[in-house]
Amino acid sequence: AAFTTFSTLCLVINMKTPESVLKKQATQQKLAEAAAAAAKESAAKAEADLKKFAANAEKYDQEYAAAEKEAVENRRKAKIEGGFYVPAQPKLALVIRIRGTIGVSPKAKKVMQLFRLRQLHNASFVKLNEATIRMLRLIEPYVTYGYPTRATVQNLIWKRGFGKLNKQRIPISDNSVIQEGLGKFGIECTADLIHEIFTVGPHFKQANNFLWPFKLSNPTGGFSTKTKMLHFMEGGESGARGEEINKLVKKMI
Repeated sequence: AAFTTFSTLCLVINMKTPESVLKKQATQQKLAEAAAAAAKESAAKAEADLKKFAANAEKYDQEYAAAEKEAVENRRKAKIEGGFYVPAQPKLALVIRIRGTIGVSPKAKKVMQLFRLRQLHNASFVKLNEATIRMLRLIEPYVTYGYPTRATVQNLIWKRGFGKLNKQRIPISDNSVIQEGLGKFGIECTADLIHEIFTVGPHFKQANNFLWPFKLSNPTGGFSTKTKMLHFMEGGESGARGEEINKLVKKMI
């Protein structure tokens, strides 16, 4: 009996681990090492990106501050000399659709489709030039538009911003969404995107097409049914309203 027990013990000790188990263990170890390396690389990239994005945001803030300071100095200088300071013509407009589809002419409907204003309270950015100004005048009864401030552009992207990736509407909750959609154009974070839109940069078209049309709410208090059809200059809601568009956007975000 003692000999049998000893033989069994030797057999257990000398039994090799199956080849399949060894291969599985080696594969799992490789996968674990690869995952750890990828996580380390991702963390290092995220840290580097954070520094880069912070530097970009600071650079843009300095640029905006310098532009504002220059405008103030020009106004003061003009006042001292007894003249008037005429700022540069705005390059960017924000267009908001305020009327539905009833009674819309085919030409106006086509223009609104080009501006991606397919639904009520849709909003989009438009680069101002001779052609787009003519198009805006054509659809004035159905939209209101004006010149957004940097704060308005920033709030729209932060609070109502969605990007277009693979024809899908993806919320801009992370800079990775912007990197994936616009990284090849050097636009990698929200600060880059806001700067490109607000300054109407060289890649404005790509940045604007990446942004899904903003879906705004009915303004606080709503539009008056009596004045909705009238032009803004006549006390109504439609048409050009200049910088007053910023007050309206605050009510609709």
